[in-house]
Amino acid sequence: MLILQRRTGESVVIGEDIRVTVVSIEGGRVRLAISAPPEVSILRSELLDAKLVNQDSAVEEAAPAELLGLLGGMPVSPKKAQEKGETRHDE
Repeated sequence: MLILQRRTGESVVIGEDIRVTVVSIEGGRVRLAISAPPEVSILRSELLDAKLVNQDSAVEEAAPAELLGLLGGMPVSPKKAQEKGETRHDE
């Protein structure tokens, strides 16, 4: 990890076409301006973390009916009950 000190108006260049400029420093907050080609994705770290968690969740996603069944919010159909060997008491 590279650690640099920059003042307002100073920049850091990454590669040939990415420039990070310190716009302002107020209290404990630093405002940055980032200039990069459109094909370069720029995300705040917390958004990237959320994106990765969502991707992991999507891979492990269960069918909506299964999720409702786990919550007890969806009755099992007679056909599904027969397939599972269950009996329904409301028939």
